[in-house]
Amino acid sequence: MKNINRKKAAYILMFVGIALLLLGIVTSVSLGAKDIDLSTIVNSILHDNNDINTKIIRDVRMPRAIAAALVGGFLAVAGAIMQGITRNPIAEPSVMGITQGATFMIAVALVIQRMFPHLIISSFEMMMFAFAGASISGLLVYFVSSRSMRKVDPVKLALAGTALGTLLISLAMGISMYFNLSQQLTFWISGGVTGAKWSSITLLAIIGGSALIGAILMAPKITILSLGEEIAIGLGQKTNKIRFISILLVILLTGASVSVAGNIVFVGLIIPQIVRGIVGADYKYIIPSSMVFGSVLLVYSDILARMINPPYETPIGSLTALLGVPVFIYLVRKDTK
Repeated sequence: MKNINRKKAAYILMFVGIALLLLGIVTSVSLGAKDIDLSTIVNSILHDNNDINTKIIRDVRMPRAIAAALVGGFLAVAGAIMQGITRNPIAEPSVMGITQGATFMIAVALVIQRMFPHLIISSFEMMMFAFAGASISGLLVYFVSSRSMRKVDPVKLALAGTALGTLLISLAMGISMYFNLSQQLTFWISGGVTGAKWSSITLLAIIGGSALIGAILMAPKITILSLGEEIAIGLGQKTNKIRFISILLVILLTGASVSVAGNIVFVGLIIPQIVRGIVGADYKYIIPSSMVFGSVLLVYSDILARMINPPYETPIGSLTALLGVPVFIYLVRKDTK
């Protein structure tokens, strides 16, 4: 009976989340320096009128809203996976230094472009730099915090991730100051979807979407691993393989997200915790629910970022950090009781 109730709760949660997400996307597209009504939005989507409203909706606001939805969802799923495979409630991409590693490599890419002006780094190549940074930092933190390939220390994981993340962000800022790239790097450090384009969304959807499908397929194995190492081994699971594939999925999800939206923190911490409290410990429900509500969180954060101090925009990363830090402190204190 309890499992049936959890299943119903998961479906209701996703239904409510999808409704909120659609409302948020419509609101995001309609709000801005020039407010646009719903009928104009629908008309611009269905018909290419070649007027200013159509260009604003199609080329600026829709890519921005969709990017926020995808990035928020992917970061939430990445956080859910990490919490499952490490059995650590405070594990998420920014705590483990993965987002900071991607940001550092983007700083390196900007330096290369500054040193070789004739060299133009495309959005796809920028994404590859982000993947490289996410991969190196994520794997490094994982192996440093592992007592062995089979045993990951949750405390060491958080400490190593925090230390490495702080180092990488400091190096990125130092590089940007030395090469006079502070303004260009500010976007990546603070996070935002202002510059989202259809080309970047296509790459984000292909790479992140593929990783999301992989995460859904891996969900039953992550559920078993989250119950404990001994239980998973006793049930015949290859725990090393599960962890390695899961880390790769996290890297793909995080690298794609950071390459489009920069260093957005704590989404992967907040959402899985809320979702798990409602739908239970089955990752078959946690992962899709986290995807939906991660999207909701970032879409509405982007709307709020535009409303706080118009016509200027508040960095989305600041808003998610404002929400995430109290949750982080609560979880740490809860585990110490």
